[in-house]
Amino acid sequence: MPPRKTKENVGTPGRGTLGRPATISDVARLAGVSVGTASKALNGRGSLREETRRRVRSAADELGFQPNSAALTLNSGRTYTVGMITTDTIGRFSIPLMTGAEDSLGAGRMSVFLCDARDDPIREQYYLRTLLSRRVDGIIVTGRRTQARAPIGVDLPVPVVYAFISSTDPNDCSVVPDEVGGARKAVDHLLALGRRRIAHVTGPEHHHSAAVRASATVERLAESGLDLVGAALFGEWSEAWGRQATGILLGAGGEFDAVFCGSDQIARGVADALRAVGRRVPDDVALVGFDNWDVMALACQPPLTSIDMELEGLGRTAADLLLAAINGEPAPGRHISPCRLVLRESTAVSVRPGSTRVERLAASDAESRRIHR
Repeated sequence: MPPRKTKENVGTPGRGTLGRPATISDVARLAGVSVGTASKALNGRGSLREETRRRVRSAADELGFQPNSAALTLNSGRTYTVGMITTDTIGRFSIPLMTGAEDSLGAGRMSVFLCDARDDPIREQYYLRTLLSRRVDGIIVTGRRTQARAPIGVDLPVPVVYAFISSTDPNDCSVVPDEVGGARKAVDHLLALGRRRIAHVTGPEHHHSAAVRASATVERLAESGLDLVGAALFGEWSEAWGRQATGILLGAGGEFDAVFCGSDQIARGVADALRAVGRRVPDDVALVGFDNWDVMALACQPPLTSIDMELEGLGRTAADLLLAAINGEPAPGRHISPCRLVLRESTAVSVRPGSTRVERLAASDAESRRIHR
């Protein structure tokens, strides 16, 4: 019969019974599963229920189980490490994306090596060779632009997933934000608020995101029998351009009751310029940004309604696709990740004179849900 659990033989964290190091068998026994199931749960493999994975991870944490990395590598041919190469030097997009990827990879006890290529092709290839020499199980490639790029390599020995950016090779796996859908949500929201004279201010015309968001805005308005107030204004991703573009809109004499901006930085500049000339946001002009960058959106006066690209979720999706490819189930092609409308005071609907901020936001939220049902 099995030994009775006593103070002496239960062990300490990181130890199994009789004071020995905890093993995968100990984890399986505590979780009430087979050794094979416990192994799959800890390694992120197999088709297991999420509740089973959580129970096994909880048991491993309780026992302080530490897998033998050398044994894992010898037995499976894997190192349980993944490389991430980015060109986003300031981390604006790559950091939330990496956070999401680590959430997913961490469930399989995989580590991530982050490499900053700084838009330098030579540095990028150096990091690629370094990661391959370390025998990583796969690579995620990301950057600060959504425009498609050439593959990082050809016939590589490990799977590669492109996240936020995409590969020009349709056989590669890419996960990108639905910028078209995001722009349409912004316009739908403004239309639902009764705004019909909508202007669009965005970044450089040659920039992929600026062009895509502007085109989607024009198309969505056309479906409702409307045109933009003037042409889309292309410039820089900056507050200064937002202020300058507002001067252009006001000077052109075209009346507008809403502005959809290609970024939160631009929208904050627009808000400043409107306030300076006595135009009230949202009473006179409703304002929507893009990116949901809290540094900008929350500091805007009033706080900015914005489109969130859900970068952490995009990172988790990229990591899940990479894990599937590592396990022999690749999913080539472009995978579109949805964007989300985040409502704040810059488009809040007035309920009645003297209504509270909470009431205005609740009304705006209800209206948004109505148009997206």
